[in-house]
Amino acid sequence: MEIKVFNDDVNRASKKLRRKLQQEGLFREMKRRRYYEKPSVRRRRKEKESARRLRKKQRRTHKDY
Repeated sequence: MEIKVFNDDVNRASKKLRRKLQQEGLFREMKRRRYYEKPSVRRRRKEKESARRLRKKQRRTHKDY
């Protein structure tokens, strides 16, 4: 990943970097990996995330009507 700094505006570049990292889920991933996660807990979490993505996708398709 590359963020370019224009006109010595480092603050703006760091904000862009943080936003890109957050959108990619890096902070959530680091927080999750901080402690060991049992396989059963991991499976439940992945199911919940999948259901959330599915609901989000369904909301987007229903807005078209």
